[in-house]
Amino acid sequence: MNPTNINRRDFIQTNVALIVGTSGSAFLGETHAQAVPSVVGPPPAALDTWIKINADGTVLANFGKMDCGQGIDVAIAQIVAEELDVSHDKVQVSLGDTRLSPNQGGGSGSTGLRLGSLPLRNAAAEARRLLVENAATHLGVLATQLSVDNGKVFITSNPSKSVTYAELIGGKNFSTNLTWNNQIGNTMNVQGQAKPKDPADYKIVGKGIKRKDIETKVSAVEHYTAHIRPDNLLHARAVRPQVAGAEPLEVDASSIAHIKGAKSFVKGSFVAVVAESEWAAIKASRALKVKWSNVNGPLGGGEHNTYNYIRQATPTAANAIPAFGGKKDWDIKPTMAALSTSAKVLEADYECAFQSHARMSPSCGVVDVRGDQVQIWADTQKPHFLRVGIAKFLGVPAENVQVKWMHGAGSYGRSDGDEAPYEAALLSKEFGRPVRMQWSREEGMAWDPKAPAAIISMKAGLSANNDVTGWYFKAKGFNGWDVRFTGESPEHVLVGMQTGHKKWNAYNFNVPEESYRFANHVHWWETVPPYLQEASPMRTAHMRAPQEMQTRFGQESFIDEVAHAAGMHPVDFRLKHMQDPREIEVVKTAAQRMGWPNKVTKKSTGKIATGWGLALHAGYGSYAAVACEVEVNKESGRIWVKKVSIAHDCGLMVNPIGVRAALEGQIMQGLSRALHEEVHFNEKRVTSVDWNTYKIANVSDIPGEIDLVFINRPDKPMGGAGEPAIVCFPAAIANAVFDATGVRIRRYPLVAERVKKALNT
Repeated sequence: MNPTNINRRDFIQTNVALIVGTSGSAFLGETHAQAVPSVVGPPPAALDTWIKINADGTVLANFGKMDCGQGIDVAIAQIVAEELDVSHDKVQVSLGDTRLSPNQGGGSGSTGLRLGSLPLRNAAAEARRLLVENAATHLGVLATQLSVDNGKVFITSNPSKSVTYAELIGGKNFSTNLTWNNQIGNTMNVQGQAKPKDPADYKIVGKGIKRKDIETKVSAVEHYTAHIRPDNLLHARAVRPQVAGAEPLEVDASSIAHIKGAKSFVKGSFVAVVAESEWAAIKASRALKVKWSNVNGPLGGGEHNTYNYIRQATPTAANAIPAFGGKKDWDIKPTMAALSTSAKVLEADYECAFQSHARMSPSCGVVDVRGDQVQIWADTQKPHFLRVGIAKFLGVPAENVQVKWMHGAGSYGRSDGDEAPYEAALLSKEFGRPVRMQWSREEGMAWDPKAPAAIISMKAGLSANNDVTGWYFKAKGFNGWDVRFTGESPEHVLVGMQTGHKKWNAYNFNVPEESYRFANHVHWWETVPPYLQEASPMRTAHMRAPQEMQTRFGQESFIDEVAHAAGMHPVDFRLKHMQDPREIEVVKTAAQRMGWPNKVTKKSTGKIATGWGLALHAGYGSYAAVACEVEVNKESGRIWVKKVSIAHDCGLMVNPIGVRAALEGQIMQGLSRALHEEVHFNEKRVTSVDWNTYKIANVSDIPGEIDLVFINRPDKPMGGAGEPAIVCFPAAIANAVFDATGVRIRRYPLVAERVKKALNT
């Protein structure tokens, strides 16, 4: 894959300047000549930064990203092993350690393999070239006369004459530079003289290899951030106000005097306690008496007013581009003119709820500040950016801050993962001891950044012949960039805002990018102001496939509606308007697994109705079509997804087992977000603060049948497998509910009460 063959999202995320206009809206502008950026940590141009051959012949690959729970280290090991000609179990992958790896952008945008593997592949190929050349000198032959098998270089015509990688360089440095493309983040790449292998020659890449970390996780051996215990450790807990935005007026330190070693801390509106043990810190956080300021209705009218608020709010910004990509104008006049003369006009609004990351284990950070030297243990999604942000927060040089990434409880976007490390850093600096800050379950759900609520407004015109005459898409919702998708500066985390760092002003939502071609097509997005500008429990940010679930819920549901209005099967309607052959193939494949075009849904007239629906998403270099067969209990409103069929094309598959696991995870999280997950809040606070009040999918939601079809394309670049399918679930399920009942549900999650009400209306 050519390192310049990237989409707008990847490039803009890491390589363009943020321009803030005088109007207050922000957009991303173009860059010109790329200057050499300042590098903190290992130099990207050094081969030794990426690949090391240990004394025993094993290989260390330093990867500047982390694992979001997909087992990406296995695939990276396969790629490195392939280029080095060693067995995959000889390769150890170090993930996201700022002491060892350069900043490759962390986990984001399903870039782990499709972009993150490129420098490691090139570095491994160059390492092999150098090793073979050294072996040629050692054995007294030409390099072209040599072959390699599992780290042993031998004369092809006389295999008894050989030398191993360990004998050539084990434990030593290559001391060789590569050509670096002078980019930091997702698009970082390096290149040596060696040309990587042709996919036709792969022996390891493409094979299904099981993950190495499952055994340590299920046997409770795995070390997580919460397990880190430096000597002389203090345990910390924050004290949060019961009304969002309230400021501490008085803090009675004497109220925790009875708890041995407990101390309170106040800076700005951040209140915390430290103690010698976890339980003592919990008790102190509950016992500390704080008088808070009065704040009236900081969260508007609460959740019951969400969609009225969105409709009535004056937009903060508007654009006609996907989540990343510059400023683009749009003109609705041709579309509106076409609609005005159409034989039939359809209109619908689709409502998308706030959703929480609700990580299985809430934020935890362990930080040891010793003068201007800082050591951090965290399960952040972007360790290198966390290093920069905490350096700013503490006023120390970034090169003095080291982040050790730890396995966490799953992270899919801008979760609460960056929050506790910042708070621990502040407290460690204050008390001169290492600090472990642990958020509670309630904090993790109430105070984490949320996926933004939105309304997707759709209109379409049909001619007398049922041809589409105009297509109108408008997304209006809370800002996807209320806080940034990295913790690279204090204004993007709660404690930063609480201690005087004013939140930035930048705006972002999304529009669909699939290849549908409609006459007089217009699309754009608008963002609305937050309920509370600073330190809000309802601050919004990226969540897995940022704003793509919202936009595809509207687009893919409305396509279903228009197809029925035009007298066409929704699959045939899609195929009529799609241009991309890879989109066409996944849609046909997923539909055929449900019996299209011959199957006629058998709708029950009894208690249970059945139907099936489909949705498409193309993005992250991949294509996914999800078809769902559902059973709808017409008395209770409960939806059970009886069967899921996914057709998935992510180009070259490195590890089919990993792709399957990624899709299975998306099925459960997709069902959970489509059927259950919804942030509940009133005008004062978030009220969904545990697994009873913030519902997620459980065992009863497991589909009766899962049918996965992998379309492997070794001739195509690797795409991301961590996000495309999950986007489809709300629309696919809502379309299936319509097929089963004839009732259209236009708000997700499709909770049973909502469905029951719609069926009885």
